[in-house]
Amino acid sequence: MSSASSAGRARLRFGRYDYAAFITFAAYAASSLAIPVVLVDMAEDLRFPLQDGGMATGGSFQVVRSLAMCASMLFAGFAAARWGNRRPLGVAIGTMGLGLLLCSLAPSYMLVLPVLLVAGLGEGVVEGLGTPFVQDMHGNDPGRYVNFAHGFWSLGTFAFALLAGAALVWHVSWRAILAAVGILALVPMAMLFLPSRTPYPERGEPDPPSRTWLRLVELLRTRRFWIYFAAMFFAGGGEYCLTFWATSFVRLHFQASAFAGALGTAAFSAGMFIGRTGFGNYVAQRHLKQLIVSVGVFGAAISTLVIPFSLHCDALPHGIVRPLLFLLLFLCGIGSSPFWPSIQSLCVDRLPQLDSTLAFIVLSCAGVPGCGFFTWLMGFSGDRFGLAHSFALIPFSFLTMVALVLLAAPARGGDKG
Repeated sequence: MSSASSAGRARLRFGRYDYAAFITFAAYAASSLAIPVVLVDMAEDLRFPLQDGGMATGGSFQVVRSLAMCASMLFAGFAAARWGNRRPLGVAIGTMGLGLLLCSLAPSYMLVLPVLLVAGLGEGVVEGLGTPFVQDMHGNDPGRYVNFAHGFWSLGTFAFALLAGAALVWHVSWRAILAAVGILALVPMAMLFLPSRTPYPERGEPDPPSRTWLRLVELLRTRRFWIYFAAMFFAGGGEYCLTFWATSFVRLHFQASAFAGALGTAAFSAGMFIGRTGFGNYVAQRHLKQLIVSVGVFGAAISTLVIPFSLHCDALPHGIVRPLLFLLLFLCGIGSSPFWPSIQSLCVDRLPQLDSTLAFIVLSCAGVPGCGFFTWLMGFSGDRFGLAHSFALIPFSFLTMVALVLLAAPARGGDKG
């Protein structure tokens, strides 16, 4: 075995702040999935039922959240330059939890929107600093650690989907579920602030805002960076269409229970978890482009199959419809898993002259609006054509992303992609 291959498969080593990052990603995932999983019950309670034209309204929740996230992500770069990654990340996850707690108390749809802004402000900083928080701890082979850590996003969605689905079946209020997610955020916040025997590698002297602005201008003037930026927009859109709408799709299109809807999201999340941790453990940094392209084509093919399956499932024996549906969603999870962290890490690797923390943040400022826009667009088209037909947005997003990555990352020496 070559030395390069051995390095690609070296054993991953974790410390205290790695585990804090894992729980942060899991709590962030539960926060992001909380509204989608309870959306059908929430819509009935707050009087915008999805089956009566309320899908675009439900999708607008993600738009509001995305706007708040983008605003706070821009602040995150300056906060990281002044205080490092760890402390702003701890404050942010507490803010995220506070927003979910307030959302659980909202008496109407109109009041959900402003409190989602609070949650989104915290989530934006978590999104912006979570990846560089891990990257800075593992400078030699960051792509593997970043992909592995992001796997806990998928584990969080899997566990939360099952627990929340079961809770809804047991007639637990959607408000109690949102409140529980808010309280969960206290755990990683405490881990990030409590003293540790192994200190986090904080940056040296704080950078003045003027230097941060100069680095940001340098980043924004780099033409290739904008291609990665566009790729992130479509990657976020394709992934989050599945994350946000899977539960409602299973419940409404297949007339399934709350738990069956949550199982659909859990199947998707299980595929995401296996894909991210598996790719993170076995795919070395130099193969990231090849990974994105090959999995992107696979994900586009699998998500396309959901459309004819959903429209013609009545022709199949009743007993195999749901197992096949969950299998398709599981494969969609694998086909969506590596894009967000891998595009970010590939960009930083191919453009090493850029400030890595700012690059991660600005790239997330593309992925998050992609999530919001495509989630709303899928709900809007679902109101008019049905959720099954609106699944066409997902392969479109993935194939566009693949084309942009090929354009942004041409082959180089040592890159077999």
